Amino acid sequence: MLFFLVLSFWVPAVLTSGQVWPLNNTPRKTVTLSNRGHVFKEEGVWNYTTMLLMEDEGVLILGAREAIFALDLNNITHKKAMVKWAVTSEMQRTCISKGKTQTECHNYIRILHKMSNDTMFVCGTNAFNPTCDIMSYKDGKLTLKGKQQDGKGKCPFDPFQRCASEFVDGQLYSATSFNYSGSQPVVMRSLNDTIRTEFLTSWLNEPSFIGMKHVAEGDGNPEGDDDKIYIFFNERPVEYDTYSKMEVSRVARVCKGDVGGQQILQEKWTSFLKTHLNCPVLQTRLPLLIQDVFLFCPDTWKTCMFYGVFTPQREILWPEYSAVCAYRIQDIRDVFSKGKFKKLYNDSFIEKWARYDGPVPDPRPGACINSKTREKGFSASLDLPDETLQFIRDHPLMDQTVKPSEQLQLVKKGAVFTRIVVASTTALDGSSHQVMFIGTASGSVLKAVNYDGKMVIIEEVQLFKQSEPVKILQLSITVGQLYAGSEEATVQMPLSTCDHYASCMDCVLARDPYCGWDLSTERCIAIKNIHPDTHSEMVQSLKDGNAARCPAVECTTIIKTFYPGNEVMLLCQPGSNLARVQWSVNNQTIQNSNKYNIHHNNLLILNASDSDTGFYTCTSVESSNGNDYVIQNATYEVRLGNITEYPSVRPQVQEQQKCLFFLNTLVIIPTLMLLALVVWNFYKGHFAVQSSSKKAEESPKSVSFYQVPLQIVQESSTEIIINRVAESPDMTNQHN
Repeated sequence: MLFFLVLSFWVPAVLTSGQVWPLNNTPRKTVTLSNRGHVFKEEGVWNYTTMLLMEDEGVLILGAREAIFALDLNNITHKKAMVKWAVTSEMQRTCISKGKTQTECHNYIRILHKMSNDTMFVCGTNAFNPTCDIMSYKDGKLTLKGKQQDGKGKCPFDPFQRCASEFVDGQLYSATSFNYSGSQPVVMRSLNDTIRTEFLTSWLNEPSFIGMKHVAEGDGNPEGDDDKIYIFFNERPVEYDTYSKMEVSRVARVCKGDVGGQQILQEKWTSFLKTHLNCPVLQTRLPLLIQDVFLFCPDTWKTCMFYGVFTPQREILWPEYSAVCAYRIQDIRDVFSKGKFKKLYNDSFIEKWARYDGPVPDPRPGACINSKTREKGFSASLDLPDETLQFIRDHPLMDQTVKPSEQLQLVKKGAVFTRIVVASTTALDGSSHQVMFIGTASGSVLKAVNYDGKMVIIEEVQLFKQSEPVKILQLSITVGQLYAGSEEATVQMPLSTCDHYASCMDCVLARDPYCGWDLSTERCIAIKNIHPDTHSEMVQSLKDGNAARCPAVECTTIIKTFYPGNEVMLLCQPGSNLARVQWSVNNQTIQNSNKYNIHHNNLLILNASDSDTGFYTCTSVESSNGNDYVIQNATYEVRLGNITEYPSVRPQVQEQQKCLFFLNTLVIIPTLMLLALVVWNFYKGHFAVQSSSKKAEESPKSVSFYQVPLQIVQESSTEIIINRVAESPDMTNQHN
């Protein structure tokens, strides 16, 4: 509670007044990767988090733990080459002896940049001894040149510490830690000449570096301005007094041509400026923190936009949500070139940063050397006067905040965004749209587009296990593929999968700018493959989602049999997460009751009876621009089953049938054997027929074979003797 009281007095500028954006942006589709893409992982290799696209070579260079791979851009499961870069056992023992874990004491590849056509600059953590080398990809082979150099200030010591880097005109620009303990953060240029930031908290205060981007602002610039390197990071703000480790997001920049000062700021940046980067959402008390940034330049550098993903500060107990904000390059330039500076004031033993309203030296501190500066006789930063250099050394922080562009972006509750890339595509009507691919901490990628301020999440594709965050995203426009990396694997997925839309309604309501429905072939196909002459046969409606031209959805009938007293489950899978399911029986709408239970869109009929037979229809309805569209239909014909086939009766019937069969077998087989024996004896003449009356009188009363069962039949050479086991009732009476 104390923290918030202090915050309310000392941090008025942090309280954001963001617009109330909808938080429950539900993806229209939730799908798995399945047959949409490819997965690569190597046994015993982890941390697939560094990537370099070499589109001219057709390979993805992938850095992992103690291994570097060259994978086919079109199918990453095809490994073209691999090189190992492992630490020695002695280095690992030394690392562990200094208190690090065995997991940390490996060589994690963190820096990968292209130097020339087939040469790359690569750095690894090397058991907390960062080291860099030159690597080539030639004739299908990856080769480390063995020209190792100290990676301090270029690559982090800690394999799990965020860093940023860019390779421009033969120079490496890096933002990382300069020492083993991580207490000396630095933004540095190296390889040919070394320029870095001062080790002052006013310059960098416990930063977490997020991204670094080169913008060629010198190209065609009428002011003769220089190229810029923009650095994005989070840090503890020196300008806010709090008892908690609150952080803010920053954007800083340096000039490419900066070579430091003559005496003051010697071999230090003379152009390092930073300011607060704000992404205001829902009037939050604490600012969101940037997690990744993507530079999108549709045309010249003047049209460039920075897209950033932001998440809440970890100390916050409120429900997690994330946001995407976009910033115009010109807005950032204006803050640095025209904005006010902050200054540290000492007032009654209290130090406080506040806006500086005093005079500013000329040339303007922190400005790049441009045409006006040269006209004044300052052709390089070495020529700048001490007054200008001393001012920028003491005032690196700007007072004005960089705000996002007016175009609303994405805000989503219950998600943690980790990475972002942005692609541009042309719709059927010729309009251009920016498609955002956003990685999440739950291992998925959101595909989203902003149509005139209304965000549409086309789909969410689950790439990794939900416990595996997306740690890197790379985009190849050349092959139209997205590449994602995590601790466990690397995944490739296409930017568009139009053939996965099952119907015209499904295709059009998706509002996917890559796809349109072909009425002639009845297929959802990629817009880029459509010939201009066939546009009239295509249906695409991105801003309105108008599917009126789509034919009605055909209904399929499924026969479902039940037995009295059963519970009958009728399944219904809606064609979209945005659709609502409606159930009816014999054209009568069904509501939840003691008889019917609708749960997760499925219908459960309780204690079914013959009165529940009929036609049950599930209708999936999706609304778009005030209109309802049926995107999927299913009809069940529910029938009463045959009682003999009823599951509880069938086993008894089967058992009775088995018993009857066994009894019949016991009777029929002996009878057939006896008849065969009698016929055989008559045929052989073994039965003699007595003709004299005397013989008849002396003979016992003849016994019927049907009355007296036979026990033994014995045959001698002259006669057959038949022994009786039981006498007939007449014989018994005669003896008595």
